[in-house]
Amino acid sequence: MEAVLDQPVLVLNRLWQAVNVIAARRAFALLAREHAQVVHQTDDNFRTYSLLDWINFSTYNPPAEELETVRTINRNIRLPRVILLTFFDKLPCKELKLTRNNVFERDDDKCQYCGHVFEREELNLDHVIPRHYGGKTTWENIVCSCIKCNSRKANRLPHEAHMRLIRKPVRPKWRPVISLVLGNHKHEKWKDFLDVAYWNVELEE
Repeated sequence: MEAVLDQPVLVLNRLWQAVNVIAARRAFALLAREHAQVVHQTDDNFRTYSLLDWINFSTYNPPAEELETVRTINRNIRLPRVILLTFFDKLPCKELKLTRNNVFERDDDKCQYCGHVFEREELNLDHVIPRHYGGKTTWENIVCSCIKCNSRKANRLPHEAHMRLIRKPVRPKWRPVISLVLGNHKHEKWKDFLDVAYWNVELEE
């Protein structure tokens, strides 16, 4: 059961906007407190279920896959894949953290000097204005670069190394791409609710 309860569940706010991804364990806790309902697609329509209704639905509509079921002492309950919060109607805003992976996502794994795409193991970060020139570690001064270009530029300004950025680095307005938000948890049943413009919330466990 441990693995099942660790499965990801998409969370929608009261306006049906995707706001988070949580573990099934936490989703069941929200359902039990009546802070959320299960969203399930039947034919072309989406229905919402309270926890009790969902348990009854599970009895008569068992899922095909074992990992889609939570087993209790006297019943099997379908794993909810999407839940709808009953009170929360906002889109939480948190600033996107400046991390190596987030810079790679913003720059599409592409060296910002030569324009070639690389595996992340072959990429590093470059201060456009080197630190010894007073350059800071900010979104506007950090770019993705390949090892070759990074070595060529060294501790110089781009023009000093006769190099040019393919685009000016900027602070992302939203999380760069949906894959960053979802990690490896992308699920087919979420596709109708995923809109990149909504994804500006930090994920939680």
